[in-house]
Amino acid sequence: MEISLAAEPLFHIGSFPVTNTLIMSWFVITVLVYFSIGVTRRLREIPTGFQNVVEWVIEWLLNLIDSVTGNRVESKKFLPLIATIFLFVIFSNWIELMPGLGTVGLKEVHEGKTIIVPFIRSASADLNVTLAIALVSVISIQVFGIASIGVAKHFKKFINFSGPVNFYVGILELISEVSKMISFSFRLFGNIFAGEVLLIVMLTLAPYVVPIPFLFLELFVGFVQALVFAMLTLVFLKAATVEAH
Repeated sequence: MEISLAAEPLFHIGSFPVTNTLIMSWFVITVLVYFSIGVTRRLREIPTGFQNVVEWVIEWLLNLIDSVTGNRVESKKFLPLIATIFLFVIFSNWIELMPGLGTVGLKEVHEGKTIIVPFIRSASADLNVTLAIALVSVISIQVFGIASIGVAKHFKKFINFSGPVNFYVGILELISEVSKMISFSFRLFGNIFAGEVLLIVMLTLAPYVVPIPFLFLELFVGFVQALVFAMLTLVFLKAATVEAH
């Protein structure tokens, strides 16, 4: 059994390494896009089947966003970003529940030992992926803030020379924006990577009945982490669209 902190490359396109987490990321994107196109092409006034599930998820997310914004119009503006982050993160997290995790892959010789480079690895267990989502989140927060209150008022939160206290608070806010990227990416990466390692160890030591409770635990953790990521983004979005006081 070999535990790798970094994502393992399966093959190269020129000098570009194609890792297992990159493939899983594109797998999740493809599935979400496929189902989105399928649902929108077959919309019915009276929903049936999978459309019912999709509408229930959208309504649940809208109500959740309403609990923060208190404004349905504003909630609809935030919905595409929040829903995309939530759905991508939750399905990326749940990849670790797929059969073959850490056990099916390519055999390679590393430092004189034969190891398996797994085909399946959760995209969220790659710091590059979680950092990319965090960058999208933080950049979107700035864009929404500028669009809502204007460039001057938005950046006045970070660069304010009206007084020594306001200047100091602005510096703290600037540091806070940078720390969001770090906390977002490391929180998600740490939880999912740790869960994946736990599952691989349990599946290796006792591959049948013992891992079942841990599978349900990771199912719950995957949902919670996706919800936390989406809700924190939502809270920061709401704060960015309000003038500093």
